[in-house]
Amino acid sequence: MMISNLSVSVAWLQYDGALGDFAFLTVINPSMSTDATLSGLLHIENTIPAFSRLEPFANLLQDLQTKGWSVQDDFFSTDFTQALVNEVEGVRSVDMLQAGVGRKQDHQIVLEARRDYIQWIDPNTVIRTDFLATMEALRVALNSQLFLGLFDYEAHFARYEEGAFYEKHLDAFKGQSTRILSTILYLNEDWQDGEGGELVIYDEKNPSIEIGRFFPKKGRMAVFLSECFYHEVIVSRRTRHSIAGWFRVNNTTGAVLDPDQ
Repeated sequence: MMISNLSVSVAWLQYDGALGDFAFLTVINPSMSTDATLSGLLHIENTIPAFSRLEPFANLLQDLQTKGWSVQDDFFSTDFTQALVNEVEGVRSVDMLQAGVGRKQDHQIVLEARRDYIQWIDPNTVIRTDFLATMEALRVALNSQLFLGLFDYEAHFARYEEGAFYEKHLDAFKGQSTRILSTILYLNEDWQDGEGGELVIYDEKNPSIEIGRFFPKKGRMAVFLSECFYHEVIVSRRTRHSIAGWFRVNNTTGAVLDPDQ
């Protein structure tokens, strides 16, 4: 599908200090097509094809432009998602860490706030390598069309055993974090009503208002601005798996290294 002669509207996400929030601008770039933007990004040497759609990022990018968050079902191909399900189900509990709050020297275990277990994802198996490569392609697309200046991506598997939860929180505080976009990919077979574990997203302007509640169904991807949207995980009634990740900017200076995990 070639549309190289069609003018494309490109969204530019820019922080507006007067508003104290992100503002969305739109410009027209007649030299850029959707195919031109994505064609060089999706050829990743996956053993399993990552996507089954021609333009897998289009709806996500549109949502981020218009409202700052997006929930997409069947984001990856069925086989790619299943490979990730198999990978996380094969992780032994003894090889996971009790999740905490804060980073580096500020990190601490607070069981009253969250009770999940995590394992950071490094490119040490085929599917982990392919997942990180695919999210790198998404990073490039986000920078190309939304001008976010994203520098890298970090992610971990998360396991919520029965009774686990994560209380209402922000993933980043304005001006105090490198995290710009949060992502969550759910890896649970046949999630049923009554089993809990829902992601709840709250209104950007009034965090007491719930704007979405989503089952952690297999293949569902949630993406939202890390500084803007409070969210929580309702108590899970069965084991719940996901991949949580963050696209970040680089705040390294000459004297201080930008922190990683």
